[in-house]
Amino acid sequence: MKFSINRAAFIKTLNIVQRAISSKTTIPSLTGLKIDVTESHIMLTGSNADISIQTTISGANPDYELTISSTGSVVLPARFFNDIVKKLPDTELIIEVGDNFQTEIKSGNSEFTINGLDANGYPHLPEIDSDNTIDLPAEIFREVIGQTVIAVSKQESRPILTGVHFTLEQQKLAAVATDSHRLSQRKVTLPADGDQAYNLVIPGDSLKELAYMLDGKKEQIQMNLSENQAMFNFGTTRFYSRLLEGVYPDTSRLIPESATTNIQFSAMDLLAAVERASLLSHESRNNVIKLTINPNDKVVTITGNSPDVGKVEEDLQPQEISGEELEISFNPDYLKEALRVFGKINVEVAFTSSLRPFTITPVDNDEDFIQLITPVRTF
Repeated sequence: MKFSINRAAFIKTLNIVQRAISSKTTIPSLTGLKIDVTESHIMLTGSNADISIQTTISGANPDYELTISSTGSVVLPARFFNDIVKKLPDTELIIEVGDNFQTEIKSGNSEFTINGLDANGYPHLPEIDSDNTIDLPAEIFREVIGQTVIAVSKQESRPILTGVHFTLEQQKLAAVATDSHRLSQRKVTLPADGDQAYNLVIPGDSLKELAYMLDGKKEQIQMNLSENQAMFNFGTTRFYSRLLEGVYPDTSRLIPESATTNIQFSAMDLLAAVERASLLSHESRNNVIKLTINPNDKVVTITGNSPDVGKVEEDLQPQEISGEELEISFNPDYLKEALRVFGKINVEVAFTSSLRPFTITPVDNDEDFIQLITPVRTF
């Protein structure tokens, strides 16, 4: 196996695949990068068993300046190989695999030899049914991920809650995540054909990596499903993720259908106030701030308190306020993360009581987007 390639272009592709490779895996070959060379292209594969990334370098793409002398496959130690390629001196990179998978890496006057592994020992990527395909706008899907993945659980005691629950029915895609203390739900209508129904849970960590890779992409992506895997196909890259097994809890009953107190804020103004209040609450043992809502005076007071450090109190002027007086305490970190994903829009915060979850929605709720936060009992 031998090929030469433009080093800078190769590094960009290498960085994509490298995101799936972990040094902590218990399968030795998965610490490596798999390189498959055919007569027309090179395929790079990285995996950590939870996610796998496979991307193709086509000989027809002039950016790569690819010349293939002989075909073959090898698995190279990913961390060393990546570091070597990035520090080589010349624009051209030559890689040649010899006997016993000894691999020579040349660029300019520099030459490395590293020990490779037989690619036949590399785990096979899952077979995905190409007939089971969903087309997704990359930009919208990335936005949905960002708005929901913040609420996935970090506790492995309930593995199903460490993922985002996706359902698709009658062109309506719903995504929901909860860690039992908060919930985030987004629904979008897809311009898709067909009437198949889908129900799957994708790990939050996988979705964070996928969202990173979709940053800036405008085209459609394809999602293909098998029994326990999802594959996302975009450009020259395939992203595989395992699916979580089990039944996701019914979260629809958690969302209140009515409210007794409503306030409207600029999301950024409320976020700034919560950040100031949490400066002191983070120093206390329970990390709680309090909202005191007085509709008659049209004032909302936010309070943060740490017995060891001090107290902060700030009066906020909501854009609109209605309903009953209320005091409610909650974890400010949950509200901060919720408000950040709304961006620079106005939101409505709706309360039912001091002990019931409250919701945050866009004032113009055409997007069908809701965040829910459970209060903290302080007495």
